[in-house]
Amino acid sequence: LINKVRITREVLDELPRLKYIGELATGYNNIDLEAARERGIVVCNIPAYSTDSVAQHVFALLLNVATRADHYARAVRQGEWSRQRDFCYWDTPLIELAGKTIGIVGLGSSDLPEWIRKTTLEGLLSTSDVITLHCPLTAGNTRMINAGTLAMVHPGAILINTGRGGLVDEQAVAAALESGQLAAYCADVLTDEPPRPDNPLFRQSNAYITPHIAWATREARQRLMVVCVENIRRFIAGNPQNVV
Repeated sequence: LINKVRITREVLDELPRLKYIGELATGYNNIDLEAARERGIVVCNIPAYSTDSVAQHVFALLLNVATRADHYARAVRQGEWSRQRDFCYWDTPLIELAGKTIGIVGLGSSDLPEWIRKTTLEGLLSTSDVITLHCPLTAGNTRMINAGTLAMVHPGAILINTGRGGLVDEQAVAAALESGQLAAYCADVLTDEPPRPDNPLFRQSNAYITPHIAWATREARQRLMVVCVENIRRFIAGNPQNVV
């Protein structure tokens, strides 16, 4: 049972009796699936256990950009409001989200409601006020958000990433933040975790990074363990579930 541990072909060569790998997460790009299949090793993940928690985190990040709640709560604690002559003050733009268009990249196995319109990636990037990434990291979409695709985004868009850090070129995102092409970048994931202290995003005041916690509510972790146990039970019974 693993989480984020790299299981390579070389690791599997050292484990001739291994029959089952349980990924204690939804993403499984850390496992060499081809090598596992060649050896008849069953690989199971735990899908959808944190869907509600991750969605909640996405909107926490988005609402923070719109209202700058963190900024103003900190300013009040530091006495900034007390020093004002007026009953209120603000020193940042405040955004109303009503009427804005949100583009979701990766809806998984969701049944699409009627009010969601499918489009191409290019169409989504060019028409969305908010772009949020929810797809797994694959060889085909690594750094899908790069200098070229960021040029398609209309200036002032907000980009959110709770999928995988490798979906974006972090240097290109930092440049887009500095130029104003992006109004904000919100992420719960980075390419390297824990990150290097010289990550280019850390120099951008409009980058809002949280330390990979969107999945980590107590409720989500309880669901994860329930499914983990059931995955093992079903494997032992010869009827595995959530096989990837």
